[in-house]
Amino acid sequence: MTNNNTQAADPGPELTWRGIVLGIVITVLFTAANVFFGLKIGLTVTTSIPAAVISMALLRGFRDSTVQENNIVQTIASAAGTLSAMCFVLPGFLMIGWWTGFPFWISFAICALGGVLGVMYSIPLRRALVTGSDLPFPEGVACAEVLKVGSPGDAGTAAGVEESRQGLLAVVWGSIVATLFAVVVATRLFASDVAQYFRFGGERGPVSGYDFSLSMALFAVGHLVGLWVGIAMLVGAAIAWIWGVPHYSALAAMAGDAAKVATDISKTQIRFIGAGTIGIAAIWTLLKLVKPVASGLASAFAAQRARKAGQGASMPRTEQDIPITLVGITMLACFVPVALLLGYFAVHGGLGGHVWVLALGGLVYCVLMGFFVSAVTGYMAGLIGASNSPLSGVGILVVIGAALLLALGIKPYVPPEMEKALVAFALFVTSVVFAIGTIANNNLQDLKTGQLVDATPSKQQWALVIGVIAGALIIPPVLEILNQGYGFVGVPGNTHENPLAAPQAGLISALAQGVIQNNIHWDLIGVGAGIGAVLIALDEVLRRVTKSAHLSPLAVGLGIYLPTASTLMVVVGAIAGAYYNKRAERAAKPESVKQLGVLLASGMIVGEGLIGVVIAAIVAFSGKDFPLGLVGDGFASASIWIGGLVFAAAIFLLYRWAERTSHRLANSR
Repeated sequence: MTNNNTQAADPGPELTWRGIVLGIVITVLFTAANVFFGLKIGLTVTTSIPAAVISMALLRGFRDSTVQENNIVQTIASAAGTLSAMCFVLPGFLMIGWWTGFPFWISFAICALGGVLGVMYSIPLRRALVTGSDLPFPEGVACAEVLKVGSPGDAGTAAGVEESRQGLLAVVWGSIVATLFAVVVATRLFASDVAQYFRFGGERGPVSGYDFSLSMALFAVGHLVGLWVGIAMLVGAAIAWIWGVPHYSALAAMAGDAAKVATDISKTQIRFIGAGTIGIAAIWTLLKLVKPVASGLASAFAAQRARKAGQGASMPRTEQDIPITLVGITMLACFVPVALLLGYFAVHGGLGGHVWVLALGGLVYCVLMGFFVSAVTGYMAGLIGASNSPLSGVGILVVIGAALLLALGIKPYVPPEMEKALVAFALFVTSVVFAIGTIANNNLQDLKTGQLVDATPSKQQWALVIGVIAGALIIPPVLEILNQGYGFVGVPGNTHENPLAAPQAGLISALAQGVIQNNIHWDLIGVGAGIGAVLIALDEVLRRVTKSAHLSPLAVGLGIYLPTASTLMVVVGAIAGAYYNKRAERAAKPESVKQLGVLLASGMIVGEGLIGVVIAAIVAFSGKDFPLGLVGDGFASASIWIGGLVFAAAIFLLYRWAERTSHRLANSR
């Protein structure tokens, strides 16, 4: 123990200006990419490992660079993979017709205040869930291993430094290829998707179809989420499009274009079945966590009592959090503007007669529900990883709770035309709590990484605050650009040809409206809940009788809810990624080969995500749907074949490069 404390006493540079600047730059880039794909498919990906690799490759030229400094960079940048999840809530204001765009300062305040509270809330949980538990924290452990191998000094090796250099190349190559492909798709020389819709029987018969989006980023998401999540999404798509859409279109007996009928049925009916499945899966997940979260909190308070006497200044650097008094002051400093924002929102929404009840009641709800969500999401991050944590499920429960309280406590005392204002207020409260949950989910994962590389917890916690502010500054303008360039499904008056799905925002806003206006499709949600219950039972059986097979009910629910354009290519990527990882098992260093594949996939997401934002800006400023188009609709058939073949060839060559690079690195040792 003495040796560890001595070693931890002088880590060298940790929270440096160069690390802060690099972390902010990476945060801005990854946040923009993650927001784009969160709106397109309903999933965001963790950015800790790609950020760590980029940091190690760029900072290795400084002689005094350390593992701890690189850890700070990934801590700041990891905000991109978490705060970007605010795209799961904020577009809901447009979907209910409350906003027409994203007001910068209000959107920034929601993200920043909620994010900072998320950091503060998770600090008391560190001892219980990180240092005082046996939770695996899979992503935190993996990131620590990458940092140890690739950083200079005692914790790294020359081979590790070379490995980090090749890792950076993987991110760069993935980004370049995905960017170029997306640009050519924007010219319409390559098709954006391969789609077909059809009828069974006569002109009013049932309809169905499929849509494979030629998106390298969606393919990469599949690689990252893994085979069983991909299979679960395929099962969801099959439920929706082999049973759901044909069944409900047959009941409606709608004539007309098959594609339009199928899309209408999917939007107006099937998505509520998906909502029911997601909701019951989220409730089940949270119920399973009640006992371990409660015991974890009890351990946290017990540990604090045990350490109170005589620890103070003698406490090792690696055990020093932000002082609890400063945590309390920071929280109070956030509570005041949150209450003011709630009051402002109520007054400008026409609810001024109830401003004190709404402001103070909303603040109490945010404070109490925020702490509960922090504990739950923190535990889930430790159990299954931050990327797999069902944040959207937590959001569903939070918005239903807020909407029910408003329906019972305020709705009877306001005129009927104020219902929309109540829906908007429910979304506002949910947004603040959601921001708290996203950052608490991420912070504990980062602190686990820090524990394994002898980092100072307080410096990591301040670093994440910096990442929160940087992310909060970039999210509103990115959302506004995407709104102008693509629009979102379900927004009144949207005229864009291919709007972004924004599935969670659509679901959360629909639930808020349904509860307050009492017009929710409970029958369809009930069907989905029944499907979810069957899936929960099946998943439990698979986990008990097999080594690795499982069928995530949440992922199945997303497969039902999302259009096939957002899911089928993810399934393809999951299968291809599983095949790549199986081949990697035959290599001399399987984990290195797999890690290079992860970085390659991360690069694809960043490249296509960033160019997607750029193209959205061009669309917004030009006023044209295809401002870069070089060919017309007559080239559509040829573009499908050309685009499909180039897509497959590019993926094959990227994987081939990753395999050969890994083998070369292994043989050079």
